[in-house]
Amino acid sequence: MDIFKTLNTHYGLTLYRKILVAVDGSDHASHALNSGIETAAKWGAELVILTVVPPLSPLAYSEEMDMEYYTKLEGNLTGYHRKIIDEAAERVLKKLTGLCNVYMEQLRAYGEVSRDPGRRVVSIGYYALIKIDEYDEDLVKKYHARWFPIDNFPRLIFDHNEMVDHALRRLQGKAQNQPIGFELLPQKFTIPQLQKLYEAIFRKEFDKRNFRKKILSFQGLKKLEEKDWESSKKGAYLYQFDQNEYNRLLDSGYNFEVNV
Repeated sequence: MDIFKTLNTHYGLTLYRKILVAVDGSDHASHALNSGIETAAKWGAELVILTVVPPLSPLAYSEEMDMEYYTKLEGNLTGYHRKIIDEAAERVLKKLTGLCNVYMEQLRAYGEVSRDPGRRVVSIGYYALIKIDEYDEDLVKKYHARWFPIDNFPRLIFDHNEMVDHALRRLQGKAQNQPIGFELLPQKFTIPQLQKLYEAIFRKEFDKRNFRKKILSFQGLKKLEEKDWESSKKGAYLYQFDQNEYNRLLDSGYNFEVNV
């Protein structure tokens, strides 16, 4: 069964209009943008990605089809006259989650000739770090988006699995030397919560004593005179990330590193 022919015949026109620019007859590649990966952390020590599963037309449905043929990372047109690609990525994220002004980074271009069976298209991948309790649930439902654990999500269309892999590796590399993990934390957090976050990012367990010793040596962390009483009877002290102090440390030559 030619699944892509079925997609194109019964549902593909709607799908393609969202992510492709029409070929204009020239030899230049058309440009589209995929949002790459929207990543969030839950306190269950689980990293998840946000994908879109478009509703199937009854005409396109077949028992031979699997959800994996339809699940994708959301994308949108850049437009020929829009000069700032980052703004297109921000529009995609806001449309899907209602969020803006979050950490977002461009990954790379994906331009293999055979990557899309429909047309010649170059996609630019992005990933964003969002707090899972802050997105707009109504928007997520409206666009048929679904959260999947990073270790257990269906095969995505085209080369979107490759984008997820690249985004995860980029996130791990950044988190090793920059405190971007704090983007996923609440304003006030405990050391155990911070450890769970980094274990989710690096997909491995850290020794509690070593992690605590390492992270408490970071001067950009501010201890509060408040405790979280939900995690233990004694309570766990809350901390805040001090961006101003971190900027001062950077100016003085300080290097943040998580290597435990």
